[in-house]
Amino acid sequence: MSVEKPLVLVAGAGAGLGQSLLSRFTKDGFAAVGLGRTQPETVIGQFFEMDLTDESAVPSILAQVIAEHGPPKVVIHNTSELIIAPFAETRLADYQRTWGSMVQSAILLAQSTLQPMVRAGGGTFIVSGATASLRGGTRFSAFASAKFALRGLTQSLAREYQPAGVHVCHAILDGIIDTARSRDLHNLDPGKMMKPEDIAEAYCSLARQPKSTWTHELDLRPASEGF
Repeated sequence: MSVEKPLVLVAGAGAGLGQSLLSRFTKDGFAAVGLGRTQPETVIGQFFEMDLTDESAVPSILAQVIAEHGPPKVVIHNTSELIIAPFAETRLADYQRTWGSMVQSAILLAQSTLQPMVRAGGGTFIVSGATASLRGGTRFSAFASAKFALRGLTQSLAREYQPAGVHVCHAILDGIIDTARSRDLHNLDPGKMMKPEDIAEAYCSLARQPKSTWTHELDLRPASEGF
């Protein structure tokens, strides 16, 4: 087992925010491991291409990662499944898919990492939320219902694990993240979008907070965003 560098583990480490997170923590001296459905063209550190809802594969791969690097110091849950459709056209399978991608994956990630983190003396567990974590919108019933559930799960984990030394945070990303895909999808001025590297900087700051001033919920948005 190599424990020369602390481990940062990002679930949902695709191009954009996921790789920006790994890049930023690497600059702080972390060993970077990403997990995701599709490996991006440019990869920071190690990458495991996998289904993050697979209840047999996730614990097995994370046990392998922990055996190699030691328990993670920082874990970030950054998965997403965006379905935008009128309620009458949203199938039960759509709700199950969004819940699986964003909630079931977080449960499996937490089950595999929180206890090792406690035994190692603590760390930081960050969950990426969205505007829909707080407010359900027209045509967003599947996405918002899963994001609400993810926020509730994160609150429960914080109350259970913070006394044991794990800083559990929920970050509400109230805006569109600037990626090539989101530019095509939303046709927005990039100056009004959230820069992945700036979000990564905020997450890095969360991981550095002293125990006397832990943030549980942080909201981030462009200066131009109404709220």
